[in-house]
Amino acid sequence: MSAEERLRYYAGHFPLVEADVTYYRPLMPELARSWAERVPEGFCFDVKAYGLLTGHPVETVSLWPDIKDELQPEAASKRRIYSYHLPPDALEEAWARFVHALSPLHDTGHLGAMLLQYPPWFVPKRANRDELARLPERLGGVPACVELRSPAWFEDKDRARTIGLLRDLGLALVVVDAPKSSGLPTVLDATVNDLAVVRFHGRADSTWRARNVTAAERFRYLYSETELAEWVPRTRRLAQLASRVHLLMNNCYQDYGVRNAAQLAAMLAGESDE
Repeated sequence: MSAEERLRYYAGHFPLVEADVTYYRPLMPELARSWAERVPEGFCFDVKAYGLLTGHPVETVSLWPDIKDELQPEAASKRRIYSYHLPPDALEEAWARFVHALSPLHDTGHLGAMLLQYPPWFVPKRANRDELARLPERLGGVPACVELRSPAWFEDKDRARTIGLLRDLGLALVVVDAPKSSGLPTVLDATVNDLAVVRFHGRADSTWRARNVTAAERFRYLYSETELAEWVPRTRRLAQLASRVHLLMNNCYQDYGVRNAAQLAAMLAGESDE
């Protein structure tokens, strides 16, 4: 299938998809417009933020050409760069361009949320809380959800503060189902009234921190029906806290995510034997 055919197929079976390609290369308005034109009314996209915006390294060639020209001299020859290699004004321009590129989806009602996934080294300290506090201004009204990959945000001494911060900023917490080795707890809470998000990363402890493996291999895990059934009451609970609940399968090995999504959808609709 071509990318267009895959999207049309997805939209014929599911009400939601997560766009992950935008983590590796910034979204362009033309692509967002084509997505909006290929899906039915009511279908929406959760769009993952370009890695540069959330503190991840990105391929230098993925930068907008004029923003690439703003790189510090010592960084210009690097294969991968971080946001701190750019002048502050250039980084803010990158934010503005990515958010603007979401307009065709936002304006047509096809945008669920912008997904901001922060890396494990983004820990709960003042500078990082300040970074989160900048998000409402940077987003300009675009709905967003935040996944914090450092377990420290949810330790006993910080959990209430983290939940409170996201609630005060109007940012949806991303609830995770992840391997035990990640140290990430499943925090069943919603920080905004209109959206709760759950991302299923599988439970493959052996590959969570593995190096030099593809994303598909890292998240190679097929949930059993029993494991998925645990999420029926949990989802009902989240639905009491938020008017919309997005359940996203990140176990992206072969068709694992699609199979598990269909199974969980059937359970929630009362069509399963579970």
